[in-house]
Amino acid sequence: MAATFRRRLQRGAASTAVAALVLAALTASQAPGATEAAAARKQPPPPPADTPIDGGTTYYTDLPPLNSPVPPRGSHGTGHHSGSAAGPTEAGLPATVLAAYKKAESAIDGSDPGCRLPWQLLAGIGKVESGQARGGAVDAEGTTLQPILGPQLNGQGFARIADTDGGRYDGDLTHDRAVGPMQFIPSTWSQGGPDRTGWGADGNGDGKKDPNNVYDAALAAGHYLCAGGRDLSDQNELDHAILGYNNSEDYLRTVLSWYAFYRHGTHEIPDGKGVLPEHRREPRTAGDDRDARTGAGDPAGRGPAGAPDHSRRPGGSDTGKPAEPGKGQHHPGKPSGTDPTPGGGTPTHKPTPKPPTEPRLTALARVGDKDLTATVGSEFTASPKVRAEDAAGKPVAGAPVRFTLPASAGARFPGNRTAVTVTTDKTGLATAPALRAGDRTGAFTVRATAVGRSAPAVDFGATVKAKPAPKADKLARTSDKELTATAGQPFAEDAVEIKATYRGKLAAGVPVTATMVTDDPDHPVENDKGPYFKDPEATGDDQDDPVRTLTGLTTDAHGLLKLPKIYTDTHSGTFLLRLTTADGAVLTVKLKVAPAGS
Repeated sequence: MAATFRRRLQRGAASTAVAALVLAALTASQAPGATEAAAARKQPPPPPADTPIDGGTTYYTDLPPLNSPVPPRGSHGTGHHSGSAAGPTEAGLPATVLAAYKKAESAIDGSDPGCRLPWQLLAGIGKVESGQARGGAVDAEGTTLQPILGPQLNGQGFARIADTDGGRYDGDLTHDRAVGPMQFIPSTWSQGGPDRTGWGADGNGDGKKDPNNVYDAALAAGHYLCAGGRDLSDQNELDHAILGYNNSEDYLRTVLSWYAFYRHGTHEIPDGKGVLPEHRREPRTAGDDRDARTGAGDPAGRGPAGAPDHSRRPGGSDTGKPAEPGKGQHHPGKPSGTDPTPGGGTPTHKPTPKPPTEPRLTALARVGDKDLTATVGSEFTASPKVRAEDAAGKPVAGAPVRFTLPASAGARFPGNRTAVTVTTDKTGLATAPALRAGDRTGAFTVRATAVGRSAPAVDFGATVKAKPAPKADKLARTSDKELTATAGQPFAEDAVEIKATYRGKLAAGVPVTATMVTDDPDHPVENDKGPYFKDPEATGDDQDDPVRTLTGLTTDAHGLLKLPKIYTDTHSGTFLLRLTTADGAVLTVKLKVAPAGS
């Protein structure tokens, strides 16, 4: 196995070395800045917005082994494993490549947690696109040791994209080529994305966006997969994201197979020691009636030579869902690409009929004019709702609609989520699940977007208001015991306890104000002598300063309130403590202070 691996690696290195020499020759033959100047001078138009990320180019069709991955002894496992023997070598991921995938997952989890991007998905795409950067042939910074270039995108079986980068990334001055570990076409790297600023990213923090760097490429791929507010835990959205990378059902099934395989467990191996895949999808032929621009794959599944290959269907179905490793991918004793038929005849395959054309979503229309409102901690009175429509204004059923809200809003959908995806019903309506306000007041926006479509988004204004203060129409003492103390000495601990009620029921959370007042029944004002409180938050010399009005007192869950400790000065006599609520409930309590030494 080791000798075979070395031969594969040498073949790959030789081919990439030729590409490197071509790139070097093109660069050296021009004056400094000539490449960029040529690109600026030509200014080719960017590709259509729906051009696949990799241009619909070739990809590796190898499938994962049947047995679940189990790391060899002494390796660092990254998933759940079963069994005691060492698992397949395909489960080993080169250290730097693995680190790049995990770093991209962490970065996107921080910026877009609602996407739920798993690094194993990046690993699945990286396996299919470049064999994990050709077995991890990268330097310490994650840049490939040799350029990884796809075939020329000249329209012969792939998308047709005239040169957009002046050969800067791919060394080709006539057409673009897919570049790097994640196979971005230059026009997509620098001009793609929703705002045409490019999907390119700086994943290793070196200030550059290089598609040949696995950290940069992995982060850029993650941003693309999460675009449009996708939630990749939703199978439908996951499928759409992968198909946007390469619009082929075969490609989708192959990536999902590796994704499922890696989710069962992987282990880290040294850079340059990864297993290189061998089989690639061949270009479409001139007689193929499928879309040559996108390079869409044959749903029947075809191997490198174009022969029908049913082993390319994970799980043996067309669901697009990842099959469990070891189930339905290969059939022992049956040659790949053949099916037994009675009498030993040659199997025949009927062409798959094309599905009927479905209405294309072109617009989202808001349903309901009222903005959303709620009080702190409660559900909103209504849910955001939109109607999906085609160009004729007719409803579009079965369209995924993404509802998102800013994390800073504090409000959440069920499951503490900031984004949810809802499929439109037969009338074209998509209604978000119940939205619950958090503990913050203020306004924010809920946005509805059509997943995988360029229809304008619909915004809903939402406002969270403070809860109205609980009401109390009566205050009463819980004891009729006379309250007495001696001048200079405090009253007994918790001497005053009151109960608040509203319409005869206990009133919890009612704000109460306590004030030591004069005995003028018509104009009671704060007293400047006699009993007093202390400020519980005061420190130092201020701790003993008399406080004769306390605010911020609140009844507990049972409608009860025990007042803080009450102190006295040198004055004796009868004093009044007045307790009030915002709703006008009033209770006056007598405090008797005997002279000192009596």
